[in-house]
Amino acid sequence: MKTLEKVFGGINLTWPKVIIMSIVAAIYTAAMCILPIAKDTSFSDIGVTFEVWILFGIFIITNSKSGVDSMLKCFVFFLISQPLIYLIQVPFSSLGWQIFGFYRTWFIWTLLTIPMGFIGWYMKKNKWWGLIILLPILALLGKHFGDYLGQTIYSFPYHVLTTVFCFITMIVYPIAIFKDKKIKLAGLAISIIIMVIFGALTVIKPSTYDTIVLVNNGSEGAVFDDTYTASLEDESFGTLDIRKEPGLDDWVVHAVFKKQGSTKIILKSKTGEVKQYTIDIGQSTYTIKEKQ
Repeated sequence: MKTLEKVFGGINLTWPKVIIMSIVAAIYTAAMCILPIAKDTSFSDIGVTFEVWILFGIFIITNSKSGVDSMLKCFVFFLISQPLIYLIQVPFSSLGWQIFGFYRTWFIWTLLTIPMGFIGWYMKKNKWWGLIILLPILALLGKHFGDYLGQTIYSFPYHVLTTVFCFITMIVYPIAIFKDKKIKLAGLAISIIIMVIFGALTVIKPSTYDTIVLVNNGSEGAVFDDTYTASLEDESFGTLDIRKEPGLDDWVVHAVFKKQGSTKIILKSKTGEVKQYTIDIGQSTYTIKEKQ
């Protein structure tokens, strides 16, 4: 508990520390976006969603001396880190300078750190209404928790670290920010309720990958129509159906995948002729080839 109090409120957060922290965070994030080994893992999630940036924000807010100090330090931290992430990626990206097109959204969030940094500092007043200030952050983290839980179930163990990170920080923030035991417990209860809600929604409607895997007379050489049947050798991977695709005006094999891995597609005609294709299913991609 003393360690949490030290981290969230006991640091002398000078301006040089804020600037160094913003630069280090940008370098790390850019590296995770560039390195192929980090692609689609928990390590690259920092370049996509907010969970780690919320931690930086809470850290700055709780170690600032006033609402104005918090506002300015949050704003400068994001004003330096976010464009620097894209600047570092320019030489390594096929988009070149066009990669800054993705910065627009983060620039808007950077501007929003001005009111959020100022208002957020008042959580340090240790009043019940501090939970109202924290609630939107907990809700956003809960949404991330549900999303990454779904991705973890679909492609375990990918994104499991981000799922755990969201879980832990949602527990830690109310305990670390507030000193009153009743407020701590109320915040903890709110976090648990939010996680249960988003976790339940994930279980009710799990993450899937919806795509077309074969086209009649396509590059894989498959020839079929609605008299054929398509199935997966291992049905736990999902479902297949043959439908007419309006945009192509032709028959396609449509798939809804439930998890990542390898299996076979079995294409069978009404006369009993069978063709098999090996398919490797990724998080949002697949590779397929005819089984010889």
